[in-house]
Amino acid sequence: MSATPQRHRRNRRLTFAAIAVTAGAGAMVAAALPAGAASGGGAAKSRTVDVQMLSFNDFHGTLEPPQGSSGTVSERQADGTTKAIPAGGVEYLATSLREARKGHEYSVTAAAGDMIGGSPMLSGLFHDEPTVEALNKLKLDVSSVGNHEFDEGKAELRRMAYGGCHPVDGCFESGKEYTGAEFKYLAANVTDEKTKRPMMNPTFIWQKGDVKIGFIGVTLEGTPDVVTAEGVKGLKFGDEVETINKYAAELNKQGVKSIVALIHEGGLPANGAYNYDCDVPGAGAGISGAIVDIAKNVDPKVDALVTGHTHQAYACNIPDPAGNPRMVTSAASYGRLFTDTTLTYDRQTKDIVRTAALAPKPVNKLVSRNQPKAPDMTELISRWNTLAAPVASAPQGYISADIAGRGSEAPEKPLGDLIADAQLEATAPAAKGGAQLSLMNPGGIRADLAYKAAGNEGDGVVTYGESYTVQPFNNLLNVVDLTGAQLITALQQQVSGPVNGANPKILQISKGFTYTLDMTRTGADRIVVDSVRLNGEAIDPAKTYRVAMNEFLAGGGDGFTVLKEHKNKLVGVPDLEAFNAYLAKSSPAAPIAPPAADRITVVK
Repeated sequence: MSATPQRHRRNRRLTFAAIAVTAGAGAMVAAALPAGAASGGGAAKSRTVDVQMLSFNDFHGTLEPPQGSSGTVSERQADGTTKAIPAGGVEYLATSLREARKGHEYSVTAAAGDMIGGSPMLSGLFHDEPTVEALNKLKLDVSSVGNHEFDEGKAELRRMAYGGCHPVDGCFESGKEYTGAEFKYLAANVTDEKTKRPMMNPTFIWQKGDVKIGFIGVTLEGTPDVVTAEGVKGLKFGDEVETINKYAAELNKQGVKSIVALIHEGGLPANGAYNYDCDVPGAGAGISGAIVDIAKNVDPKVDALVTGHTHQAYACNIPDPAGNPRMVTSAASYGRLFTDTTLTYDRQTKDIVRTAALAPKPVNKLVSRNQPKAPDMTELISRWNTLAAPVASAPQGYISADIAGRGSEAPEKPLGDLIADAQLEATAPAAKGGAQLSLMNPGGIRADLAYKAAGNEGDGVVTYGESYTVQPFNNLLNVVDLTGAQLITALQQQVSGPVNGANPKILQISKGFTYTLDMTRTGADRIVVDSVRLNGEAIDPAKTYRVAMNEFLAGGGDGFTVLKEHKNKLVGVPDLEAFNAYLAKSSPAAPIAPPAADRITVVK
């Protein structure tokens, strides 16, 4: 049994009392330590050693530099303004990580999930095998699973981890069999419903010499709410805090006192700049969201939390339940940032010393494109691009300017409107379902459409690779019956309920469907019911409407439980096929202009 919290804290106090700290980044001098135990103590090992932890999250198979606003980060300037800085691309991420490791004898690299899934075509077309190959080359040591690791189901996730060619598509490169991940995938809170056992390893112990650090990996408990039902079939997702605390105690029993939790759940900083200080005016004052409650309840045995899911950047100090300082970090998404954390390991207690002076605050570092590319990653991208080229370069349509999707922070996104219109057009004919309106989940929009050419296709040309990057899931469209009352409830569930009450998810809507969203109100009242109209006519609660949506939403995904109550479902074409058919109607002389995004009237 591990030490009680009181004894654990007493041990920390004794450790702190034994170390005097001078000014500077963690400099130490001997103070009441055994001879030779302090730093620089001759031939004997020092009492403490700094372990570098590099971490990132939500990579989503983004091997090439992401385009549009998804390929920049907001940087706060000295005068308080912000500036968009291009960032990301695995060629640059590899260079950044390799440079960061130089001079560090002890360095571990960890990730907090969504390494794969929702990926651009270069990776997604090959079931993310290129991404796992790249992560192996990056020398990633360990990652938690995220919700997107389950996009293709548990069997495919195990294949990603352990290797083997795809059961349907086979091996993609002649004479080569996919060998799997060289890093450890952790899924402590994901259990098989039949065996009640974790579907993958719950923990991993990183060791170098006499230094041991335990890692616990969990995904958000609400994963079934954000993944298709087929993707999580046969699995149960447990509470994050209960699971982490359980395995922290087990690691302690094994003699591992230094523990890091990799959590695919996150927070929302008050400012979107990656270098914003979320500890002003006090510890953790500048962050909100699910991760705050998790951090406040995870056992003090855990020394640091590496998080993700919200695609935000932060490095905050949220004290643990015993009042000890504990860092909670996230490095945005798509490999645009990585976090550099110093873990000061005490060889005597085998624990991490958590004081601001001994352990400098973690820093989110920019993955700049103004640095050399890693040649091995360039070769990897080129090799897979050669295989993908016949499909990827095919033109699908034309646009007159950037159309913001994933990169837009507005409730209604221009690209969301475009996708919803494409889905309505594909399902409006009577033989295709007779849809009157379409709903699109914002999380399914994975990128922007950029006007500037990424290759030699020409500005304004949308290639298959680019449209695939926007809509990579190939969800089948469903057309269903919903009453007006159910439709209004679905709108209310955008801003209320256990899933969306704290973090609203605003559905993207097709042309002709309009309403007012009043953010000065709270909960379901934010939807002004008498403003909801279809083609100018008020929605009749008793009337039945034909509504198009992808199969994820039709299954109640993203907290839209009322959508599961639909009737008379007709299954249509994949969403990507509908999107490409809509793009194909454009031409160089008549490109698609960015929609005005004026269907939802937002009151702030």
